[in-house]
Amino acid sequence: MPLAYYSAAAQQEFWTEHWGAHAVAEMLASARGSPLTALVTEALPAAGPVLEAGCGLGQYVLLLRERGWPVVGVDWSVEALGKCRRFAQAPLAAMELRSLGLRDAAVSAYVSLGVVEHDPAGPDAILSEARRVLSPRGTLVVSVPYFNGARRVAAPYIRWRSRAIELHGGRFYQYAFSRGELVAALARHGFLTRSLHPYDPARLLRWALPAGARRRMATGPSSPGGERDGGWLKAAARRLLYVPPVLRLLGHMLLAVAVKR
Repeated sequence: MPLAYYSAAAQQEFWTEHWGAHAVAEMLASARGSPLTALVTEALPAAGPVLEAGCGLGQYVLLLRERGWPVVGVDWSVEALGKCRRFAQAPLAAMELRSLGLRDAAVSAYVSLGVVEHDPAGPDAILSEARRVLSPRGTLVVSVPYFNGARRVAAPYIRWRSRAIELHGGRFYQYAFSRGELVAALARHGFLTRSLHPYDPARLLRWALPAGARRRMATGPSSPGGERDGGWLKAAARRLLYVPPVLRLLGHMLLAVAVKR
């Protein structure tokens, strides 16, 4: 059973506040330098339409279109889509991911990053719709929070805290999945998993820092060469963190690349 998290904020209020706290330019710059981007682009087919389901502020729609993919983004948040449209022209639409306004087999690839885990009923309805709109042998790229080694150790506390939040009126927020749980969920909907990639191992380490230090890491001043101060240190830390044992222990998210059977 995936590990459930609860939030003190209502679902819609949470996402309105979340997207309101970020700028499209900031998210796009982050995506351009993220190890996740290489994982996504390496998985995509060379041609054919791509759908990003749950695109948020649209940074990956913009980035992938810059790199030549014909990408369309959909999200239920009109506020987030509006911020992206004000920043750049891109094909975006407000849609419910469990009932997409697309014909069968309409896209060659379906990308969804940190979205399917937020359905309280589980990921099945969204994955079923993903299968419907994907062409035969189409590529699915989906990521979810990873039930990693650190979360396994902390699971009793996480469950206790979630129950306490729920008892005080909190709402379901997300599930975290083990590798086996994610592969099984994809298989239920006719997807064959080709590869699994944990990523973002620094997230837990950032949470351990004081709030001011976290902000400085995210928004520190740039050097004349365009790199943030301490960029060499970040690069060295990334090399140390992006090794399999550390990713299994601390990887915040888990990316699956699968094919429609």
